[in-house]
Amino acid sequence: MKITELFKKKKPLVAFEIFPPKADVPLETIFDSLEKFKSLKPDYISVTYGAGGSQKGRTVEIASKIKNEFGIETMAHFTCVGHSKEEIDSLLDSLHSQKLNNILALRGDPPVNQPDFDFSKNVYRYANELISHIRSTQKDFCLAAAAYVEGHVDSLRLKQDMLNLKQKVDAGVDFLVTQLFFDNRLFYDFLDKAETLNINCPITPGIMPIFKADQIKAITARSGCSLPAKLVLLMDKYHDNPEDMRKAGVEYASVQIRDLIDNGVDGVHLYTMNRPKSTQEILENAGLL
Repeated sequence: MKITELFKKKKPLVAFEIFPPKADVPLETIFDSLEKFKSLKPDYISVTYGAGGSQKGRTVEIASKIKNEFGIETMAHFTCVGHSKEEIDSLLDSLHSQKLNNILALRGDPPVNQPDFDFSKNVYRYANELISHIRSTQKDFCLAAAAYVEGHVDSLRLKQDMLNLKQKVDAGVDFLVTQLFFDNRLFYDFLDKAETLNINCPITPGIMPIFKADQIKAITARSGCSLPAKLVLLMDKYHDNPEDMRKAGVEYASVQIRDLIDNGVDGVHLYTMNRPKSTQEILENAGLL
């Protein structure tokens, strides 16, 4: 089922994002976690792709198993970085043949250990070009795209970043998923900006719980997301106590989600970090179980 059909049936949708294990780790490790995630009854599960398309094979395999064996709707991440048109079309064929009809279309990150990667050499340099190409095929996909509440890290001006988002939507996007943010006021301000540009598709906020202070600081440094002062103080307080840090992160994410739901969001996209226990605690705290 297309996720657009799910939006018509209920709101807010609850989505989990998981990532494939590293290449040298058996896939069974994520399948064990999927049994636990299934018991939490998400509306769909999103499967990430890996920098430079490094995990594309595992993404398709995991997404197919989620959909066809676990019976949960799924959304496969799909990037154009480092891929030829033939490789893109081959992957689209693979997704279509396995009845995976929900795609999160992204430009993607550069390959690991290639910080000076030249995006201009890609057959498609930007996500809107990938979206246009997918829409030009005969395959009927439901397409999502990424939105950046505080602007893409490579964008010099927020206004231009919003215009880039509008390009993606006009190219054929069905709904949007935001990058992580830690202050809901930023998200509400983003919604106002989107409305002025007539971006009317569903917009699902992406929430990343803080389980490890160093991990979050590294992620925000790469993504350009800001950290509120109260959150920095929280991370400094529990930095040396992993379990207390996890509990504080669960509570912070729960408060964020409760506020978003109270303000009528279309859904919640939870970056689970492949942690079923903490995911369950967040959902319970937020009243979503």
